[in-house]
Amino acid sequence: MSAAANGSRPTSDVVVIGAGMIGAACAYYAAREGLTVTVLDAGPVAGGTSGAGEGNLLVSDKEPGPEMDLAMRSQELWRALAEQDDGALGARFEYEAKGGLVVAFTATDFQALQGFAATQSPSGVVAEEVPADRLTEFEPFIAPGLAGGFWYPQDAQVMPSLATAALLKASGARLRLGSPVIGLVAARGVVRGVRTTTGEISARYVVNAAGFGAASIASFAGSTLPVQPRRGFVLVTEPLPAMVRHKVYSAAYVADVSSSDAALQSSGVVEGTPSGPVLIGASRERVGLDRTPSYDALGRLAAQAAELFPFLAEVKVQRYYCGFRPYLPDHLPAIGPDAKLSGLFHACGHEGAGIGLAPATGELIAALLMERDPAVSAAPFRPARFEESAQ
Repeated sequence: MSAAANGSRPTSDVVVIGAGMIGAACAYYAAREGLTVTVLDAGPVAGGTSGAGEGNLLVSDKEPGPEMDLAMRSQELWRALAEQDDGALGARFEYEAKGGLVVAFTATDFQALQGFAATQSPSGVVAEEVPADRLTEFEPFIAPGLAGGFWYPQDAQVMPSLATAALLKASGARLRLGSPVIGLVAARGVVRGVRTTTGEISARYVVNAAGFGAASIASFAGSTLPVQPRRGFVLVTEPLPAMVRHKVYSAAYVADVSSSDAALQSSGVVEGTPSGPVLIGASRERVGLDRTPSYDALGRLAAQAAELFPFLAEVKVQRYYCGFRPYLPDHLPAIGPDAKLSGLFHACGHEGAGIGLAPATGELIAALLMERDPAVSAAPFRPARFEESAQ
């Protein structure tokens, strides 16, 4: 019988499955509660979705509701993290409170942006209407002839791989990489740890932060989490002077984020980085875990970026990368206790917003572990909702 099953002292209070941004945040906030933490991953730190993102911390694309509440709380926590040690922690993960500019190509799209911004205001989102003749005040090289836009000063950015590594280090968690989880250890309906290819690890609690692999972890408990991968590509240009000052995207991006369509969707998203290259997104499609280059998607991204910033038509693309957003059909993450196995918690399904939502997710999980009311209500994110809908 394993140590986990016979009731001996656990190796850690908490085992977190997944060394991406969500797992790192769960580890960090659990450790702040005085819990000992072990983080497991089959691959490297930020080796999945987190390492293939742009590091967006956005409120500009969120509708009022539970995800917006999580995003607003995360903005507060990201700012607090960035200010730690007189800004040293934020410098390590390239936190930039640079704001975002959402632009419309047509008068109809501009009217839609006006209506959308009005709905966001009661949630505390700051959105400043920018008429067409003022867009160059924010972005001198933006395309002429646009209908206008909205400036969102609360939008920010981090370098996601660095942020993941920084939070893991700050958590003090024990890190075990190259350790795929192949099962859960449980006794009398209570989790006792995890089973990996390198042995068992006992724990009082297990947190499933396995990204698009979270469904298989849930299945070990006999639970249903319909997480699916939603593929996206990002283009990376050659290093440039600071010609794109903010995150800039077209109004179509908001509709793409909330869409459930499995077919290819793309909308122009452009942002500079401290090191010089410009990042160009964003595409979405559900094709399983197929990493085959989609020249249709890559071509669309390049063309849409040049529509926003004509100078990009002459800029070389150095490389592209591909990632898989962990998608849930109702577009809300699953955060909270498992429906069937006590002591198992889930923190997954954030789709493309995981970097931005990570701190509030980690804080929420830590509060639930401590049986304390969280800063943001956990009710809308209950993993059990998928069990209930299947009945």
